[in-house]
Amino acid sequence: MKNFDGYLYVDGGVCAAKGFQANGLNCGLNQKKEKNDLCLLVSDTVCDVAAVYTQNKVKGAPILVTKKHLFATGGKGRAVIANSKNANTCNRDGEEKAERMCELAADALGISAEEVIVASTGVIGQILPIEPIQAAMPKLAEGLSYNGNDKAVQAIMTTDTVAKQVAVEFTAAGKKVRIGGMAKGSGMIHPNMATTLNFITTDLAITAEMMQKALKEVVSITYNCLSIDGDTSTNDMVCVMANGMAQNQIVAEEGESYQAFRQGLYIVMMNLTRMLAKDGEGASKLVECTCSGAPDLDTAVAVAKSVIGSPLLKCAMFGEDANWGRILCAVGNAKAEFSVDQVDVDLASSAGVLPVCRNGSGVAFSEEYAKEILKEDEIQILIDLKQGAEQATAWGCDLTYDYVKINGDYRS
Repeated sequence: MKNFDGYLYVDGGVCAAKGFQANGLNCGLNQKKEKNDLCLLVSDTVCDVAAVYTQNKVKGAPILVTKKHLFATGGKGRAVIANSKNANTCNRDGEEKAERMCELAADALGISAEEVIVASTGVIGQILPIEPIQAAMPKLAEGLSYNGNDKAVQAIMTTDTVAKQVAVEFTAAGKKVRIGGMAKGSGMIHPNMATTLNFITTDLAITAEMMQKALKEVVSITYNCLSIDGDTSTNDMVCVMANGMAQNQIVAEEGESYQAFRQGLYIVMMNLTRMLAKDGEGASKLVECTCSGAPDLDTAVAVAKSVIGSPLLKCAMFGEDANWGRILCAVGNAKAEFSVDQVDVDLASSAGVLPVCRNGSGVAFSEEYAKEILKEDEIQILIDLKQGAEQATAWGCDLTYDYVKINGDYRS
């Protein structure tokens, strides 16, 4: 993980910040008893909450219920209940089941059901059985712990092969503050405002309005710059909860404290984005594209995302083929205005840097050296438009045979 001045990586994920407890267990939705499928995250005090959701027209019932709850409470929340294995989407009783999950969690915690955020992930279009969740709720609540982040993050994994969590400590408003997060996602990832399931906690005192502003800004240059397979899910959600237990003067406007929080949020979300990209379904390589020299940020983002989202480029990375023409083709497909006859392209990894294109035209290079660079498990594609000072990075992975195998029998 990249180091940032003034920010220290710490353990604990969503439990790193003061006053957050979590737990996860297997309630029976997943027939593999060793696999957790239900988790609970709760703050000792009421939180200000910010969230962004999928822009897919088909939205999971948990999204609809969570939006309703946050509207009713004015952006306040206390807990998150989430399950894997079943997305609770496109079901006639979906909202009823999502509301019931909130009620069960609220009863176990002694809080209002409207203070509960609900999320689900898994197969779309299958009825969610509520009975296993109801039966497991007492044990789930009893097992809450300030060190329960590992159990919780395991419960939201679907085709993920590794748990994804990160936390940082820094100073804001004169206090030591922490931000921690956990994420799940491996396939059906091509975000539009949010991606997968992502829960982020902080002990900073900050208004929901300032959090929402920071979240929208940061999501546009992290999660929204991620593409595994070009499909935007129905259940995507990013939720940030702030309980104020750092006891700082509340951050209610832009300034030094807001910028410190925004940077901490960026570090957490950027690292989770990289983890999601590297663990794409069937992936063997993390592919990172940085577009620099852009006339504006939107252009830099558009170019980097266009390259990362190209299926042909993904296949070339899997085959360790320095087919730079596919990169330039994807650059040219970006929805932005710029001149292509100034574009430079390099391929890079821990094995070195290889120039492959200068001023929109190919340059001679060693195919053997190219293979050495592309055989590494983390590849960088460096694009310089040479038409400005802005830059942006997008993340993705290669496209392998295993991706097809996984999604050919996903329901089984």
